[in-house]
Amino acid sequence: MRILLQILLAVAVLLGSAAMGWSADFQKGMDAYKKNDFATALREWKPLAEEGNARAQYSLGVIYTEGKGVPRDHRTAMEWYRLAAEQGEADAQFNLGVVYTEGLGVTQDFKTALKWYKLAAAQGDADAQFNLGHMYRIGKGVLQDQKAALNWYRLAAAQGDTDAQGQVEKLEAKNAELKPSSKVTAGKAFTSSSGDYQKGLDAGNKGDFATALREWKPLAEQGNVDSQYSLGVMYTEGKGVPQDRKAAVKWFKLAAEQGHAPSQNNLGAIYNEGNEVSQDSATAVKWFKLAAEQGNELAQFNLGWMYEYRIGTAQNHEAAVKWYRRAAEQGNAGAQHNLGWMYNNGKGVQQNYKTAVKWLRLAAKKGHASAQNNLGLKYNQGLGVPQDHKNALRWFKLAAEQGNGGAQFNLGVMYTQGRGVPKDYVYAHMWGNLGASNGNKRGGELRDEVAKLMTPADISAAQKLARECVRKKYIGC
Repeated sequence: MRILLQILLAVAVLLGSAAMGWSADFQKGMDAYKKNDFATALREWKPLAEEGNARAQYSLGVIYTEGKGVPRDHRTAMEWYRLAAEQGEADAQFNLGVVYTEGLGVTQDFKTALKWYKLAAAQGDADAQFNLGHMYRIGKGVLQDQKAALNWYRLAAAQGDTDAQGQVEKLEAKNAELKPSSKVTAGKAFTSSSGDYQKGLDAGNKGDFATALREWKPLAEQGNVDSQYSLGVMYTEGKGVPQDRKAAVKWFKLAAEQGHAPSQNNLGAIYNEGNEVSQDSATAVKWFKLAAEQGNELAQFNLGWMYEYRIGTAQNHEAAVKWYRRAAEQGNAGAQHNLGWMYNNGKGVQQNYKTAVKWLRLAAKKGHASAQNNLGLKYNQGLGVPQDHKNALRWFKLAAEQGNGGAQFNLGVMYTQGRGVPKDYVYAHMWGNLGASNGNKRGGELRDEVAKLMTPADISAAQKLARECVRKKYIGC
């Protein structure tokens, strides 16, 4: 199983490694699961899970995640994963990390995700080690720390993880290219008589931002780019200091002028949005390009966006495709979706539905709602894949559960026409109504047209279902 950060995909594959000590009842459930007899698997596993069997608890989490034999229910899945994870079940700890990364049944929380990944990684889970490498590399849920990222990638790579091996090669090659700069008086060790970068990083990761500030500020004033970037983040987020966008711009700019790619990307975003600086999209393009040319995936995505939509530069679909592709090849889900849509529409490349589906699928599997919706459209239309209304319905539902108004409208159409599901005007009205509430104009039009074919009682039932669905945050509607 290849799981990157932001993916909760095919977790059931992990069920194949049953230990010898498991009870006969658990194995009976496993045998049933492998035969797609999910009702029997549920019947065997649930009593064991309620008695505290961690592997059964994890397995129930998988069933509720995938909606096999039960309605898909991320919140219930999370509860079972947590019970197993608290007993030390590494697979459950990893999946709980993904749950918090994606906000599946819980409020998205990268710090909590990091906690569970670390527990799984400590038990040797290579996927968790890879995800930790990713989080430290881009600074998600933790202060950016390339050294820590490399350490986690190395652990995963040592277990044969080819993606981690590739990241190790990239980071080691980048480190080999670094040369001392006269501007960075603290040197590679990031220490001086007045500050210690690693000490500040350790403090910041523990939430002790006062110590982080005390260690980083002298280094930043001496020209240390990592400290300058970290101060920019602190002032942006108001951690340990009052939120101050102007101060953030100051520190990001100092680091960006020394070639620090994440700072260049952040500065580009600030100029594009006009936060505490005069909005200047051309200057944003300049900073995005400098970071993108260094391999920063976020900047590559942003630069592709600027070229596609003619923001701060002449419209250039070929250039947009170039930068989307570079970010997509690094696993950026937004870039994968946009690249797929460029192939779908023949912008900057020759139209190719199969290639469009390839990129949309990669993004969809990472939970990208628009990609899930658009992949559903490809299955519904039979473009790039054999027409398959049930598969279309599955992808529409995944996107709809994230509040995607377009997918909710598309589900309404499926229920109206009886595609992949029995025709049902009540559910068609419900999904159209939900789509309209999430900004999809056609959802409202569908709801109103379907209402003409319904009784007042049916309309009342559909409205009640819509309210209940909102309360459930669109899960299991």
